[in-house]
Amino acid sequence: MSDPVFLRACRAEPVDRVPVWFMRQAGRSLPEYRALRGTGSILEAIADPALACEVTLQPVRRYGVDAAILFSDIVVPYHAIGFGVDVVPGRGPVIAQPFRTARDLERLRDLSDADIAHVTATVDLVVAELAASDTPLIGFAGAPFTVASYLIEGAPTRDFALIKSLMHADPVLFDRLLDRLVAITVAFLRAQVAHGARALQLFDSWAGALTRDEYRRFALPATQRVLDAVADLGVPTILFGVGTGELLTLMTTAGSTVLGIDWHVDLDEGRRRAAKPVQGNLDPARCLGGIDLGVTAAREVLGRAGREAGYIFNLGHGVLPATDPAVLEAVVRVVHDEGRAGVQ
Repeated sequence: MSDPVFLRACRAEPVDRVPVWFMRQAGRSLPEYRALRGTGSILEAIADPALACEVTLQPVRRYGVDAAILFSDIVVPYHAIGFGVDVVPGRGPVIAQPFRTARDLERLRDLSDADIAHVTATVDLVVAELAASDTPLIGFAGAPFTVASYLIEGAPTRDFALIKSLMHADPVLFDRLLDRLVAITVAFLRAQVAHGARALQLFDSWAGALTRDEYRRFALPATQRVLDAVADLGVPTILFGVGTGELLTLMTTAGSTVLGIDWHVDLDEGRRRAAKPVQGNLDPARCLGGIDLGVTAAREVLGRAGREAGYIFNLGHGVLPATDPAVLEAVVRVVHDEGRAGVQ
């Protein structure tokens, strides 16, 4: 068992402990993060490799997690090519001029290495810092459908009215949009691996807004193309979405190594539907009630994880800002001490 435990679990190999990391583990719940970041823009922080490296490493030091995830954002490539993206505190990504017509395709130019030099510089720094502990770095990107939802809606939404209207009214234009997003996403992911990322996560956060037929027609093909285009890199890939319980049997055909399971589906059922290695799926809200409640919730998830290899403990979405870091520290301990999936 010479490879890191996280990578072994991705490949459904035996492990000496269940690996754990947390989506959005480098973020607002950590006091050291808030002290370092202050009130500046997240995009400005991401553009500073030394700062972004430090933020990436903070949760690894504090929690003892088995993987780091790059401090970045799914809109970074689109900000880098000048599409007019900002991340507004308390709201999320906001687009100054949302995608509306075929003319907007011209604004989605190819992503160059120079565009994301700050990101790859951060990856270089993080990989160097993690070398001694052999902790893998996870790179990531937004899946084409989820990115399209931001570009078309212009901001986070609950009803997805604009993107669904475009999908159904002009599917040819929607396909052309996703073609551009696939190319940008692939370039972004490949660059992260070229600089040392050892796994990739594709966030299709809003795929759960789709029906099965819509997902099959408008999201799955583009996701498959992204994953196919990075398959030769030899690193595990994780596909994750929120509210996607009814889509899991379709998502499992997309070609990822691992399927992320959110908290809306019991983990044992999620494992059955996925039929491949899985990651998940503690409800982030269960970590808000203190250490005892968080540990109890973690044990419930571990109980449903079973003993079969190919399991990574995580939350069913990102860490909530009000989370006490001591709760996550305790969750990591109980996962390492009591997890049994794939442990030999």
